[in-house]
Amino acid sequence: MAGVSFFSTLPSLVSRSPQHLLSLPASRRAHVEICCHFVEEKASVADGQWQIKRRDVLSCFGTVVGMEIITSSGKLTGAADAADLIQRRQRSEFQSSIKGTLSTAIKEHPELVTSILTLALNDATTYDKATKSGGPNGSIRLSPEMSRPENGGLSAALDMLVEAKKEIDSYSKGGPISFADLIQCAAQAAVKKTFLDSAIRKCGGNEEKGRILYTAYGSNGQWGLFDRQFGRTDAQDPDPEGRIPQWDKASVKEMKDKFTALGFGPRQLAVMSAFLGPDQLATESLLASDPDVRPWVEKYQRSRETVSQTDYEVDLITTFTKLGSLGQQINYEAYTYPVKKIELSKLKL
Repeated sequence: MAGVSFFSTLPSLVSRSPQHLLSLPASRRAHVEICCHFVEEKASVADGQWQIKRRDVLSCFGTVVGMEIITSSGKLTGAADAADLIQRRQRSEFQSSIKGTLSTAIKEHPELVTSILTLALNDATTYDKATKSGGPNGSIRLSPEMSRPENGGLSAALDMLVEAKKEIDSYSKGGPISFADLIQCAAQAAVKKTFLDSAIRKCGGNEEKGRILYTAYGSNGQWGLFDRQFGRTDAQDPDPEGRIPQWDKASVKEMKDKFTALGFGPRQLAVMSAFLGPDQLATESLLASDPDVRPWVEKYQRSRETVSQTDYEVDLITTFTKLGSLGQQINYEAYTYPVKKIELSKLKL
């Protein structure tokens, strides 16, 4: 055909409709041939051959390119999905190791559980909705912030986490863990310890039976969303002063006002009582003096007396998860790393 050398760069032409092609699976569309239709509109020439107009050529080329995009997009999507799965597995494995390290450290220092909880709370509650600043960004590690009255007595917990961080960083393949993540993950481990200790007490102090009870009735599965909020970035400057009450000296109104400013209410204030001072029962007694908070305090006290304490655990995990991500842009690729490619030529078969 005269004037059609351009088609030597395209697939052969066969009689298949675009609708037919699109109905095929991606694996078959990758190998089908494209059909271009030409209109005989006064196209004959003296030698009897067809003359193909430029718009027909461009139309055909557009079809070819479009089909190539359709077939190749499946490959790109597959590659992206595979990369995402690899990154999720890497993060999950890293988190499992972190939990093991922190669980061991907390088990060796059970006296620091309350301080760890308050450390995480104070790092998070610097969040200011108006300016969208502060939040769980690790700034509490900085000495100007740690030295404030509301953070008094928390330095031992921070020192323990600094030591744990050295161990975690030593086996991390995706870079050092941020203090922002470390502090919240440590509080998670501390919360889990309180849940497990409660189950053990209900089993008369038998640790094995307590673990079985917690495995069977505990709310461990509720931590899924918290685990995904992993990839916080450390602040390099302390958060502004005056954003956090001194919990063990604050009035109920001051605590309510702070929680309201964060977007929470009496329910969340009551369920976070373990984070609000060294003596949870004393804190709950104070909170119960407020008519808005009292029903929730009583609800969670009743829940903790049950075998499963589901209401208490679920609400605590939900509230803590929200606190732990206030104002944070989570980097979902944090702690991932390139996978070393296998050189097939060097494999001995």
